[in-house]
Amino acid sequence: MQRERLTPDRIRRFSCPPDAKQSFLWDTDAPRLAVRATAGAKSFIFEAKLNRQTIRVTIGDVRAWNLDDARTEARRLQTLIDQGIDPRQDKADKLAAIEAKREDARRVEAPALEAWGAYIEARRPKWGARHLADHENVAKEGGEARTRGRRKGEGDKTLPGALRPLLLLPLAQIDADTVRAWLADEAAKRPTHAALAFRLLRAFVVWCGDRPEYRDQVQADACAARIARDTLPKKSAKDDCLQREQLPLWFEHVCKIHNPVISAYLQTLLLTGPRREELSGLRWEDVDFQWKSLTIKDKVEGLRTIPLTPYVAALLAALPRRNEWVFSSLTAADGRLQEPRIAHKKALVAAGLPDLSLHGLRRSFGTLCEWIEAPAGISAQIMGHKPSATAEKHYRQRPLDLLRSWHVKIESWILEQAGVEQPGEERPTGLHVVKA
Repeated sequence: MQRERLTPDRIRRFSCPPDAKQSFLWDTDAPRLAVRATAGAKSFIFEAKLNRQTIRVTIGDVRAWNLDDARTEARRLQTLIDQGIDPRQDKADKLAAIEAKREDARRVEAPALEAWGAYIEARRPKWGARHLADHENVAKEGGEARTRGRRKGEGDKTLPGALRPLLLLPLAQIDADTVRAWLADEAAKRPTHAALAFRLLRAFVVWCGDRPEYRDQVQADACAARIARDTLPKKSAKDDCLQREQLPLWFEHVCKIHNPVISAYLQTLLLTGPRREELSGLRWEDVDFQWKSLTIKDKVEGLRTIPLTPYVAALLAALPRRNEWVFSSLTAADGRLQEPRIAHKKALVAAGLPDLSLHGLRRSFGTLCEWIEAPAGISAQIMGHKPSATAEKHYRQRPLDLLRSWHVKIESWILEQAGVEQPGEERPTGLHVVKA
């Protein structure tokens, strides 16, 4: 082992012999310090034994390190060896700690949109399609060309989602004052959508508070209930509903709607009382003309089967079978009816009737059932409401035939009040194919 007192000149003159891969020049002042020379480079190294194993650590290039600093580093490494610490592991731990600090800083400064994406992916299996779409819509970037008709005051490009401005901030900056200012601005423009966005944001903040990687960044009172209570307009219960004496005008003008799919959809919505998305998502495989039943994807129970009454059966049988959807559309991207409200509103205006939402038709079904004194549990089961009493939950299991006997009476009474001709028992209701 070649050992000399290292000096800058000796280091400069030291080189690796042509017949060797590497050569070492050991220092006398710091016995574990050496200069290693290879064919193209020279560097300071430290070598010692730990637990009877040779430990070699590269300190650095001789052009980057001066001799005194290299000796100081060698003595520090020897101190670690004396303490039973592997210098290589010590270095790796320090690099890991530096990287962890860097990652923590990046995470703290990163927009909350990253956490929002992780939140959606974590909750996706537990959400329905509509709830997932709501989360995607409130965070969308916007700026895309509009594919549907513009409303008054709208531009050619779509607007950013309601939560987008907040989610572009770091999570730690989303505090009560920021949320209050954002909500006040949104509530002035679109109060209903702002209320939805606030509820989604509150659930997101609660989720982040339960996650160790986000817990230290969340402001616990960012979405306190008082913010919504003080900022959003008071929510009043909706009570739009068709009255018995309005039925003739409503049916007359809905039946005149040029699009037969929309006309049939609106009438079926009134006569069966489902939620609007439950009915628009009806497939032909869900319609059983032989056993007179409809299978509806229920947002509460998953699936529910209700009677297929004579008039509704006739409406559905007359529809064109263009694809898998009962209420199909030639223009919608997914092939099914998307926006029946415009045609419905025009029919209401033409009939001189007050404004009535699609959910108001569902409300109308439940209200009109009272006229024939149908048991409340019958209409609730048809509409897909959860049982509201112990007897309904545990002691009422109504078969489809019992529901049908009442549902046919309900439909017959509504059509009678509307002055609409009812189909006879001999009228065929089987499916038929109509060319688009």
